[in-house]
Amino acid sequence: MDEIYTPPFLPGTVKQATPGLRGFDVNFILSATDAQHLKAAGYDFCIRYIPRNVNLLNGNLTNSEALRILNAGLALMAVQHVALPGWVPSADLGTAYGNYAALYAKQVVGLPPGMNIWLDLEEVAQGTPAAGVIAYCNAWYKEVETAGYEPGIYVGYGPGLTSQQLYNNLSFKHYWQAYNGPNVATRGFQLLQKTQKTVAGIVIDPNITQADNLGDVALWLQ
Repeated sequence: MDEIYTPPFLPGTVKQATPGLRGFDVNFILSATDAQHLKAAGYDFCIRYIPRNVNLLNGNLTNSEALRILNAGLALMAVQHVALPGWVPSADLGTAYGNYAALYAKQVVGLPPGMNIWLDLEEVAQGTPAAGVIAYCNAWYKEVETAGYEPGIYVGYGPGLTSQQLYNNLSFKHYWQAYNGPNVATRGFQLLQKTQKTVAGIVIDPNITQADNLGDVALWLQ
């Protein structure tokens, strides 16, 4: 990555998410006022987006925005944008996207190791072999884990895998359910996304934390 400035790690501590807290994911840059209004409205955490490659930087999480979010009293996690509907996963693509997610998280945002960075798995091309989806997810996982982060996976509509495959064949232990996503066998979810709403004039996707069926929770920067 061709970056002029690599920020220090953001202030705060990586902590286990407390079950029952409300948060949101949002696909646009938050101002300090936005973050403060959402905190005042009773939200405790924010999930913001990072890009898949260097050509998709606009509108994604930066170091300065992350500081605004944290300074408002919101905990922070990051999720990588998924490709357009009908995309075809592969091991090579998982390696490339996972490597960039980790580099961007460290070199642009300054996210510290140990926290969740989420893969967005949804709207895979119909007919894609499950083996290709599994290879993609596990290659992405390896890159992000090697960089020191704790990989998580957002399970959206049309992930290309069954509930059993999502648990049995993937390396992940942190799962986040989309409002329209399938279940994950055995483990279940640590984050539950609800349908979109507007809060203080800001369009968000609400989420709530919980311990999954095996007692594990999400890991965020606070």
